[in-house]
Amino acid sequence: MNDINKISSIYFTGIGGIGMSALARYFNERGVSVSGYDKTATPLTDKLLQEGIKIHFTDDVSLLDKNADIVVYTPAIPASHTELNFYKENNYTLLKRSDVLGLLTKDTFNICVAGTHGKTTTSAMIAHILKDSGYGCNAFLGGIAANYDTNFWGSDKKVSVAEADEYDRSFLKLSPDIAIITAMDADHLDIYGTEKNMQDAFIAFSEKIKEGGCIILKYGLERNDDFTIKDKCTYSVKDKSANIHIDDLQIENGAYRFNVINNFWTLKNVVLNMGGMHNIENAIAAVAVAKYLKIEDDKIKAAVASFKGVKRRFEYVLRPLSSSQERVGEGLVFIDDYAHHPEELRALITGAKELFPGKKCTVIFQPHLFSRTKDLAEGFAEVLSIADETILLPIYPARELPVAGVTSEIILNKMTNINKTIKEKDELLNWIKTNSAELLITAGAGDIDMLVQPIKNILENK
Repeated sequence: MNDINKISSIYFTGIGGIGMSALARYFNERGVSVSGYDKTATPLTDKLLQEGIKIHFTDDVSLLDKNADIVVYTPAIPASHTELNFYKENNYTLLKRSDVLGLLTKDTFNICVAGTHGKTTTSAMIAHILKDSGYGCNAFLGGIAANYDTNFWGSDKKVSVAEADEYDRSFLKLSPDIAIITAMDADHLDIYGTEKNMQDAFIAFSEKIKEGGCIILKYGLERNDDFTIKDKCTYSVKDKSANIHIDDLQIENGAYRFNVINNFWTLKNVVLNMGGMHNIENAIAAVAVAKYLKIEDDKIKAAVASFKGVKRRFEYVLRPLSSSQERVGEGLVFIDDYAHHPEELRALITGAKELFPGKKCTVIFQPHLFSRTKDLAEGFAEVLSIADETILLPIYPARELPVAGVTSEIILNKMTNINKTIKEKDELLNWIKTNSAELLITAGAGDIDMLVQPIKNILENK
């Protein structure tokens, strides 16, 4: 593939995936004929159809694009997929999503955000600061930025902000000028086998940084000394030993105000209108990038304050407008989040309880993948026990077949809080109708998001 920008037709298998759809939008914006397959229709595929992208939902060779210059696929597509096998057997050019992203960004100045959690919000915040300030960038995001209702936008500026996905070692296809690593907690052990192997991949990612580039690391990461790049700095929301940290933190009506401190500069009175201490930490990393790029302080602060977050990342579905509305029946808070790892859940639950102390916290969690549930059951149980009440849904299998003995019960049985149960989706909706909630959280990376609107409708009509 000499120049991917000179193709006329491209086909995506799994086009509704968050990373795949960003690439589809990139090519569609450039006038390339874009089409694809996905298993089910979603609000995202509806949007892609509205944007002129052709999509079908049946695995049928007669519906695919036989003139495609490139076929893009992900590891989530099963080996038995008829369309993908047709392309393989007929010698079409097949590329993984990560290969395409690597090719698109090989000649741009790249800001690449990696981490087992925090990367989507951090990359979206960086991209928003660059866009809002007039600096400009292309953005390839792993979530829908609420300010723009999209996971992609383009720019004439040769700068790209990209979420660097560690799954299947995809991020090793990227060439960062600035690399950010937000976390390296054990995950994807079905791919890596051990936590050390996963950490080795992050270190290999850092070795992809171009000459003269830099790395921004969350303070306290294991094997910090193994990141040998010369230009390295650390950030932390709590530890002042980090190169970049905060002080004078204040909570104001579900928002935060703080100063960002570095040895060489201070950014005062930064306002973040998102919940969760982890999101302050994400904001510190984004501010560090903006300062590195010499964006003016007032523009950085204005952009952070106007950032509306990423859909399904500490997203307020229902919330009181002000403290004056904290009367009976008007104080309900409903938060939805993509959290699917114990540490993500810990940040979500503790952040919500910190912002809304005194409210009974009810968490509805859908485990994602049999392998992750098996590997991290104890961690899930510990964190979900922080909630006052926990409801588990059955495991969402995604790309996996069932594993004998692995169900949501292996989490439930290890939990220490008394108010815990497993419910099917219909049971859950009936439970919402007959029970009161004060601080309600839905979390998971499967299809639990399809329950958010029905739950909201029930709560608003009660």
